[in-house]
Amino acid sequence: MMDRVDIRYLRRPEEVGLESPVMIEGLPGIGHVGKLVADHLVKVLEVEKVVELYSHHFPPQVMVDENGMIKLPKNEVYAYKSDGDSPDLLILVGDYQSISNEGHFELANAYLKIAKDFGVSRIYTLGGYGVGKLIEEPYVIGAVNDESLVAELKEAGVKFENGEPAGGIIGAAGLIIGFAMLEGIPSACLMGTTSGYMVDPKSAKVVLEVLMRLLKLEVSTEDLEERAKEMEKLIAQIKEMQEAQTVQFKSDEDLAYFR
Repeated sequence: MMDRVDIRYLRRPEEVGLESPVMIEGLPGIGHVGKLVADHLVKVLEVEKVVELYSHHFPPQVMVDENGMIKLPKNEVYAYKSDGDSPDLLILVGDYQSISNEGHFELANAYLKIAKDFGVSRIYTLGGYGVGKLIEEPYVIGAVNDESLVAELKEAGVKFENGEPAGGIIGAAGLIIGFAMLEGIPSACLMGTTSGYMVDPKSAKVVLEVLMRLLKLEVSTEDLEERAKEMEKLIAQIKEMQEAQTVQFKSDEDLAYFR
């Protein structure tokens, strides 16, 4: 039987041998910004899956692949052993966040347990900040649990805006850095501005660039760049449609005088 939150270590932390790793969380959320970044890192870095996490708090379903095989929803943690100036990494990715408030707290506690077991020295949670309109030049807004991080993040291009995000940070991206504060782990949330209407690789690319500066890490951004270009084409089409509708509306208003 599965526990409410079932953490399954594929390799124990002492076997993996990471040195004071930095944890990166990128689960599904607004614009899938954080998920796009974390999934990209897993794809382009030489990583090893070390943890699988199952939970009653994920949607009550299984996924079915093209061969008819089922898969339970799960989140995963990958380990990256650095061979340069960048730190070792733990990368949290997955299919879902919790479908309940209680589950968000239980899962965040589970993520912090994993972080502590691996001796994490810092955490970056990633997400999107929905502004409700199309954005041509996205940027990154930050929030921290340790004031000493602010100057470092600003130097990397992160903006801190008074009262933003106004509604707080919901879900794993917020709770993880909140719980980390209680554990004395310096942490920050990096949020790419996005419309919130669609998956946003352009915002994800900006977040990835900031993250690379913070981690002194160089990875290819080609996949995100290609997806961002496709998104720009889509936005251009949406704008054309909006402009056409505006012109039509004005034309209808003018004709109303003759009715």
